[in-house]
Amino acid sequence: MTLTMNRRQALTMGAGALAVSALAWSDLPALAETNGFEETIKQFSGGRTPAEGRVNLDLPKLAEDGGSVPMTITVDSPMTEESHVTDVLVVAEGNPRPIVVTFHFSPANGVAEVSTRIRLAKTETIIALAKMNDGSVYMAKKEVTVTVGGCGTS
Repeated sequence: MTLTMNRRQALTMGAGALAVSALAWSDLPALAETNGFEETIKQFSGGRTPAEGRVNLDLPKLAEDGGSVPMTITVDSPMTEESHVTDVLVVAEGNPRPIVVTFHFSPANGVAEVSTRIRLAKTETIIALAKMNDGSVYMAKKEVTVTVGGCGTS
């Protein structure tokens, strides 16, 4: 099957495709600015306002390589059946997808502490939230300056 078209049809088709792609790209800055991290926090906390304290977020202030940023989270909790951490959520304000990682705990863990490495594309604020078995939520946040992004950017 051969498709034939004259010059006018080809130009009209190209202009239409360009207009459609321009409309699609015009929404991208708005989406990048609102990655949904606030909604993610609200959903995790059940609508409660997280209190500062009880969560220690250990991150470097300056990360030379955003591809591998060390992070340790410790939550002050007795980790007993009566009082323990159930979940820890880490979100990044600047990531297109705000959830970095989620950890689940039980009293059997004995201590609410975890160490890992995360990837950051740019300088941004990292927020760690800890949900307790009574429903209360605590948080800590820290800004990390990234000199070379871990997602192919700088």
